[in-house]
Amino acid sequence: MRLFGRKKSPSVPALSRQEVAAKLMALNRSTAPYQIIDGSAEGVDLIAEWKIADPQWREIFAEADLESVFRIYMKLDPKKHEVRAHDREYTVEWEADGPSLSLTTGFLRGQITSVEFGAAYAFTEELKPGQVYKYRFNTNEIKKPIKEAAAACGWKYKGVVLKL
Repeated sequence: MRLFGRKKSPSVPALSRQEVAAKLMALNRSTAPYQIIDGSAEGVDLIAEWKIADPQWREIFAEADLESVFRIYMKLDPKKHEVRAHDREYTVEWEADGPSLSLTTGFLRGQITSVEFGAAYAFTEELKPGQVYKYRFNTNEIKKPIKEAAAACGWKYKGVVLKL
């Protein structure tokens, strides 16, 4: 393990770019609070992000009053067998019909690690005090599976600060 990446395993043969992309897309599952999507519209190969627009997760993110959205922009470099990753954090404004992403001059980019957590207590349906919800969002919930999948493919995860 390194500061911004994970070394590829020398004992694992490197898979093709298409196989790595498929392996990363296979990380998507309905129970995960993140998703990995095609990034070609934004000039990258893949984007990993919190599922703030997904109806299953929207209420959780809104209740948590999440004010920022974390995204990882990834380019796959088949010559170096690297998943080059650049993190960005955007401001979120919640509206009645769901989240609205807004880019502000204060957005963050580079390599970002953040943890947000909280809980709310109120009277429950039984009219007793109790916990209404509890949440924890950690950027490593997104990064760790990507790093592990890249290493399993014989590729290196390389976090970059300036440019992909």
